[in-house]
Amino acid sequence: MLIELRDVNKTYNNGQPLHVLKGINLDIERGEFVSIMGASGSGKSTLLNILGILDNYDTGEYYLNGRLIKDLTEKQAADYRNRMIGFIFQSYNLIGFKTAVENVELPLFYQGVARKKRHQLAMEYLDRLGLADWEKHYPNEMSVVQKLRVAIARALITNPKIILADEPTGALDSKTSEEVMQLLGKLNREEGVTIIVVTHESGVANCTDKIVHIKDGIIGQIEDNREHRASVFGTSTIMK
Repeated sequence: MLIELRDVNKTYNNGQPLHVLKGINLDIERGEFVSIMGASGSGKSTLLNILGILDNYDTGEYYLNGRLIKDLTEKQAADYRNRMIGFIFQSYNLIGFKTAVENVELPLFYQGVARKKRHQLAMEYLDRLGLADWEKHYPNEMSVVQKLRVAIARALITNPKIILADEPTGALDSKTSEEVMQLLGKLNREEGVTIIVVTHESGVANCTDKIVHIKDGIIGQIEDNREHRASVFGTSTIMK
């Protein structure tokens, strides 16, 4: 099992205590494509932050690849994030004054990889995602889906076991949202990367294999959606 959560609780104490996660139990296997679905304030973003080792939990246990994630130093947490997890944020968090290839290179720069090597790897990932001809373009010169592809290349370049996507469709129109989810789904199938998407949209969740419903900090139904996803998207591929 890649991810195991056992009775995980989280309370924020900003004046009035707010019990955000209430005894979360969740298993996610290697290679799964999972959505965590809930309304605003349901606890889904807090759960994502705990999975991404961006926030601590109070009680319970979180095992990542068999290792208990608890009370890590910032250095230990950063090391686990760098080796295990890739992030795709709602705005994609591309740096506006850097080109596509420079944005993709960034994680390797922070790992101390030599310039020539990181440039070579960044170009390989851009090529795999169909953006080799866009290497010198800046984010403001790209479409939404092109920016997503750059963000995916940046997330993949460190060979993570997991990609966490926080509302990746944001306020996109339905056609573009579907294209984004098709891209993530085919990335999951072709690369075998475990992908966890946080969303409040049922249309987005229906593109994943497993839907985890969360409400008021409690996981309710966990829905097996593989049959529906296969009927809608089939098994074709669009990645190079």
